[in-house]
Amino acid sequence: MTPVTAPATAVPATADPATIAPSDAALTWSKRLIAFDTTSRNSNLAMIHSMADELTAHGLTPVIVPSPDGRKANLFATIPAQDGTVTGGIMLAGHTDVVPVDGQAWDSDPFTPEVREGRLYGRGTTDMKAFSGAILGLLPEFLSVPLAEPLHFAWTYDEEVGCHGAVVLLAELAARGIRPRLGFVGEPTSMRPVSAHKSSQLFRVSVSGIAAHSSMTTTGVNAIEYAARAIAFIRSLADEHRLSGPFDETFVVPYTTANVGVVSGGAAVNTVAEKCDFEFEFRTIPGVDPEAVTSRIEDHLAELRTEIQQENPAADIRMAPLGTVPGLSPAGPRVALDLAQDLSGHAVEESVVYATEAGLFQRAGIDTVVCGPGSMDQGHTANEYIELTQIAACERFLQALAAHLATTDRTATP
Repeated sequence: MTPVTAPATAVPATADPATIAPSDAALTWSKRLIAFDTTSRNSNLAMIHSMADELTAHGLTPVIVPSPDGRKANLFATIPAQDGTVTGGIMLAGHTDVVPVDGQAWDSDPFTPEVREGRLYGRGTTDMKAFSGAILGLLPEFLSVPLAEPLHFAWTYDEEVGCHGAVVLLAELAARGIRPRLGFVGEPTSMRPVSAHKSSQLFRVSVSGIAAHSSMTTTGVNAIEYAARAIAFIRSLADEHRLSGPFDETFVVPYTTANVGVVSGGAAVNTVAEKCDFEFEFRTIPGVDPEAVTSRIEDHLAELRTEIQQENPAADIRMAPLGTVPGLSPAGPRVALDLAQDLSGHAVEESVVYATEAGLFQRAGIDTVVCGPGSMDQGHTANEYIELTQIAACERFLQALAAHLATTDRTATP
């Protein structure tokens, strides 16, 4: 294709951006990716290999980075700069997994994408396969540009269940001596640059009691009752932050939150519960140390452990981490933010309450913002969809990025 020489955000003056359609290539690739059922409990390897084959067909050398058990994989590839440089540069990052559709009432098969009334429907349309589809559709255009610095593509597994894949990917990149200068994570923001999000800390608490007949409660230790006390404490921490802060008014929910989302325990109403497990998360605003919150919970569980073992030394209560996703801080070089504002045409700086892999990339030294098509209002829902105009807006952003890389020297690290 002809090299890009002008920012693609410039559309004909008579065109209404709300009516601009995505390219056939972006729409075709978005549909192809949605058709893979990459719910986090499943393997993503079929999708990864399909994408890797496309990269290979365009002369790139994709790197497949498997998960420890080999059931899933990350994917990474680089278009080198014109002078052959592969270090530094800009990374476009997305995840391949999607959340379950279990229990949701869909009007169509969630893994058979459909276009209806200007929207693309299917699981993962907005979170976040349309972003990946736009990238793959524009590969010929990216490759036609004499890049001033390299352009990297990164796709991960298990973002939805703790961002485990990104941790493995970053370790692989570090071993290869690759650290992109800037990063754009294409989670749904309606193509508006996001410079901050909360952290997400996930844990499971397991309580082991002693079973007994309910008529002889003194001979048993009730695991549910101890779990309930731990849950009440976690709620008290959430209330403390809600009432006393600290606060960050850039967030819709401007304080640190906590939530117990899963509880399982007990065998029968006339049996003292021997086991009880629950899972919880808390999300901290920038400036609140997640370790400080974790320490308070661990201290309370230590007190409960002392009490439960006074009833019976064989009883116990333990907490195990399920996932740790650092927050994205607005502090830092902010070069990625400035560039995202220029490329998107949105001179804004926003915050979101959901967590992404951007915090991990930032912690690894990559100046990162979140900017992608669609709205999280549709993410994780039944009948998930993305407006076709949002896919087109993403393409314009990516084309403008290609023009930016082709026309200005940015090889110096800020």
